[in-house]
Amino acid sequence: MARIACWSTRMLIASGIVLKIFALHAALAQGTVPERVPPSTQPPVSIQVDLGKTVGRYKPIYSWFGYDEANYTTMRHGTELLKELSELSPVPVYIRAHHLLTSGDGKAELKFSSTNVYSEDKNGQPVYDFTILDGIFDAYKAAGVRPMVELGFMPKDLAADLPTRHEPYQVHYPHSTVSGKSNNPPKDYAKWGELARVVTVHLVQRYGKEQVLQWYFEVWNEPDIDYWHATPEEYWKLYDYAVAGVRAALPGAKVGGPASTSPGNPKANTFLSNFLEHVNSDKSAANGKQIPIDFISFHAKGSPTISDGRVTMGIHSELNDADKGFGLIAKFPRFKNLPIILSEADPEGCAACSSKVNPANNYRNGTLYPAYTAAAFKGLFELQDRHAVNLISMLSWSFEFEDKDYFEGFRSLATNGIDKPVLNVFRMFALMSGNRVSTSSTGQVPLDTLLSTGVRQGPDIDALATRNAHEAAVLVWNYHDVDGPAEAVPTTVTIAGIPADIHRVLLEHYRLDDVHSNAYTVWLGMGSPQHPTTKQYADLLAASHLQLITSPMWLNVTNGQVRIVTDMPRQGISLMHLKW
Repeated sequence: MARIACWSTRMLIASGIVLKIFALHAALAQGTVPERVPPSTQPPVSIQVDLGKTVGRYKPIYSWFGYDEANYTTMRHGTELLKELSELSPVPVYIRAHHLLTSGDGKAELKFSSTNVYSEDKNGQPVYDFTILDGIFDAYKAAGVRPMVELGFMPKDLAADLPTRHEPYQVHYPHSTVSGKSNNPPKDYAKWGELARVVTVHLVQRYGKEQVLQWYFEVWNEPDIDYWHATPEEYWKLYDYAVAGVRAALPGAKVGGPASTSPGNPKANTFLSNFLEHVNSDKSAANGKQIPIDFISFHAKGSPTISDGRVTMGIHSELNDADKGFGLIAKFPRFKNLPIILSEADPEGCAACSSKVNPANNYRNGTLYPAYTAAAFKGLFELQDRHAVNLISMLSWSFEFEDKDYFEGFRSLATNGIDKPVLNVFRMFALMSGNRVSTSSTGQVPLDTLLSTGVRQGPDIDALATRNAHEAAVLVWNYHDVDGPAEAVPTTVTIAGIPADIHRVLLEHYRLDDVHSNAYTVWLGMGSPQHPTTKQYADLLAASHLQLITSPMWLNVTNGQVRIVTDMPRQGISLMHLKW
């Protein structure tokens, strides 16, 4: 289970009293404890939850994470975070990483890593070395997570020389890391297919057939942009040979792709459409048989901007990508029920671009990132329902970066071993289970508005709720695209449909805001130390866990319902967990 703390001495919000965000920021700048202020003048919001009205199954689309730097997996904080990810969820957590086949010395750097699995001897014969790859996958096994095996990128000795591109094998960040020969096609597609086969054989031998049958094998990453230095048709060939190799080693293996970029972009949409048409209608270039596909993957990204020092998120962009991609897949009868994996689903595109590079990225440290994620989470479920497709993954391209400054503004889940606020929204998602049930809110922004303009007028104060046999959970958020101070909003959540024979329920009310489940504001209050003392580090650890806003309490049930009254701060999230 996720680690949970109640930091009540500083953070208990008394009945009818809330903290203004601007007051908190001013106090933190001076390193002082913020004062309480009078109740909000904002119009109240009413949220209705009906546990008796099911709208769909709650699937753990949250339990997927990924990162560029595969070699961070085996480093100190990498192994710690993997274990935390495994423990936060009651269901298996999947991990996707780039560079599992890339050549090199196994040392990670921003946007690059390597395993040196494949090389060739002087006669051009393959030489396989699984030492580094085994270390990565052994770490996954030790942590209790499952790999999503991304087959890429091209080993140095297998990469074709392209007459139109004269470049080294690796191009170092911050230069264009997608411009090296590691993104070239193979000089021999049969050798590429054999590489996929040999790697799969090795994984089965080391981890067992039954384990590997539960993994997903994805071919390449974003082949519709410069991660692939060849034509779309040559990617179709790359896919055909790769999945034929995997299936030759393990006939029941789950294979798919193409991990293409945002379908909201017409060029990317055409690429995905043409790939699906190839798989649907053509024969495999590798063996002349039907082309296998067990899941379809593509990416969905937001588009934040910064103006006058204020960040404006672009949730409409990410949801539009999903909308266009789901609609495209639904047009193919063969594919409509296949699992869809958003193998990157994020507010923007560059996890390794810190706020030192792009000041707008500092939103990743505080509550804006998790509030955005909560709103997008519900939006993706609603879009799945609208298109009647099978979404199974909203993979967050976020992990951790070793040996970097505290809260440097990378898109990460933890910094120097301290969990960032965003990790706690995933812990909230993991406390939900069963079926999604009906919710309505007087403060919600409709899905069509989220798709067209995002949240640019009033805030989106909305909820997602689930119900299981003896419990229910209501996720509530107060999200706005534009970062900045705002008063908290008085919010009443009425939960109806509790079984008739239940007269009391236990409420556990978790909160993520500026003063709960938030190590970042505590770090700011310390004066932003880059070398925290032992006590400061312990305080940051305590503040980084998912926290209760009050102690658990019993509520009386009247006519099958309970009412919970709270104040929702801007970019704040609550998880109201009921048990009976």
